[in-house]
Amino acid sequence: MDKPNRTMAQQIAVAASAFGHQTTGHAPRSVTVVLNDDTLVITMHGAPSPAEEALAISPTGAAQVQEFHRQLFANSSAGLCKEIKRITGVEVREATAEIEPTTGTVVKVFATGTMVQVFLLARGVPADIWSRSGPEDPS
Repeated sequence: MDKPNRTMAQQIAVAASAFGHQTTGHAPRSVTVVLNDDTLVITMHGAPSPAEEALAISPTGAAQVQEFHRQLFANSSAGLCKEIKRITGVEVREATAEIEPTTGTVVKVFATGTMVQVFLLARGVPADIWSRSGPEDPS
């Protein structure tokens, strides 16, 4: 049961984590949820199981893990989409998922005919730096 003081993003993160555990038997290490206008992006870190991580060491195995997660999401995402609608009050029109098997990150995108480009950075960017107007002058 959701705690009444959870934000929509927190509720969606809990739902996505539960969805991951239900569909793969392995819960992600962490979940990040970002909403911008009509595009919702859910990033699940540490999502692959240890067996998937071992398989993803080779290029052929990594391709198998990617295809497995694409098909799994395509065939079982209806429940998560329904939960997103319950939380946000907005219907999900389109959804896709992609996994980066070498880092173990799964990105799920719920968009409305929008091209979404996702860049996984090597490390986090602190909020105070992110909110600056531009790059600092190196001189």
